[in-house]
Amino acid sequence: MTSKDAIDSTSETDGLNPRVRGLRPSATLAINERCRRMRAEGRRICHFGFGQSPFPVPESVVEALRAHAHVKDYLPVQGLAALRESVARHHQAVDGVAVRAEDVLIGPGSKELMFILQLALDADLLLPTPCWVSYGPQAQIIGRPVALLPATPATGWRITPGQLADWCDAHPAAGRPRLLVLNYPSNPDGGVYSADALEDLAKIARRHGLIVLSDEIYGRLHFTGGHVSMARFYPEGTVLASGLSKWCGAGGWRLGTFCLPPRLRALRGAMCSIASETFTSVAAPVQHAAVRAFDGGPDIDDYLLHARRILRAVAAQVRGELLSAGVGVTEAAGGFYLFPDFGPLADRLVARGIADSVTLCNRLLDEAGVALLPGSDFGRPPEELTARLAFVDFDGRSALDASRRSPAGPLPDGFLQARCADVVAGVRALTAWLA
Repeated sequence: MTSKDAIDSTSETDGLNPRVRGLRPSATLAINERCRRMRAEGRRICHFGFGQSPFPVPESVVEALRAHAHVKDYLPVQGLAALRESVARHHQAVDGVAVRAEDVLIGPGSKELMFILQLALDADLLLPTPCWVSYGPQAQIIGRPVALLPATPATGWRITPGQLADWCDAHPAAGRPRLLVLNYPSNPDGGVYSADALEDLAKIARRHGLIVLSDEIYGRLHFTGGHVSMARFYPEGTVLASGLSKWCGAGGWRLGTFCLPPRLRALRGAMCSIASETFTSVAAPVQHAAVRAFDGGPDIDDYLLHARRILRAVAAQVRGELLSAGVGVTEAAGGFYLFPDFGPLADRLVARGIADSVTLCNRLLDEAGVALLPGSDFGRPPEELTARLAFVDFDGRSALDASRRSPAGPLPDGFLQARCADVVAGVRALTAWLA
């Protein structure tokens, strides 16, 4: 056999790390590409599948990027000193958390930082579900055990302190760290934890020595501005994650932040070492511009006030339409997601050959042109008829401008129909398909 024959006879998966065989592309990115292709083919698609902020980056932050476009040198692996100081001040002022600049780590998106956290920390991963699509696959790539804590609509898709305590009591640490992920306002349901719930969860985490990754990247999009950080109650064991992608509309800039407690300085050092051997540092102009974003000011406050106002109104409109159609939907308190439960309509859907969330979403896209992501992508059982709906398919710049021209208080009648018409049309196409 020649070497060419040997190569031709080799399976496509031969030589692949077993942990990545069969690993699919991220569900959120895959649905975005699918919708792009369908639109390019001339299909009218209501794109509720991809969670990208609809709002433009604040102009003062864009101007800061322009002003630093010439900066070409590599920056420190841990991040620009001025940015780390700005991030520390930001969390001190906004979240009431004592963060030191030396404990801040800057990365190319919080997603990358989460990956190297799991790589650096030899820990079991504890995931409340529903949860963001990438936590589990990252653990799979690295080879970390994952335990799921299923939540329910009755608790607003949040785990309870009692549930966490029962799991910890039933699964002693056995010498290995456990990493609990909390994400709120939540992707995929927009729910939050109350201060009381966070305080109780913190007591359990402290008692059992858990490390908590508190993914608060949607924190500044809490509809009332009332976000409360887990790090207030468990500062010694919480890794606080944020970034620019959601509240600042700069997903494509790829800048995430981690604030690690001082007692985890060895973990921070290990993450910096991994970063030095992988991404090196975040693009210099973006880091300089991010200083302006995290420093905030009246323009950023105004931007957030109107972004929250719009998102709150859209969430209420979409939820109301779904509830009227018989779909179960818990109320969102921030971000730009809802997690509809089509279970109340199961008999009707099963009669149409739909008995799982993947089939539900495929049929909905093919037959009604409405893109959702199945609940199974978010750690839910396949037979559970849940899905994630991202209500961001509108022109955020136009909506912000119109909101600024509107009186304070609830948005005027007709605002959503005029400024968020595709979202309104999309949810009505969805409910019509259900009828």
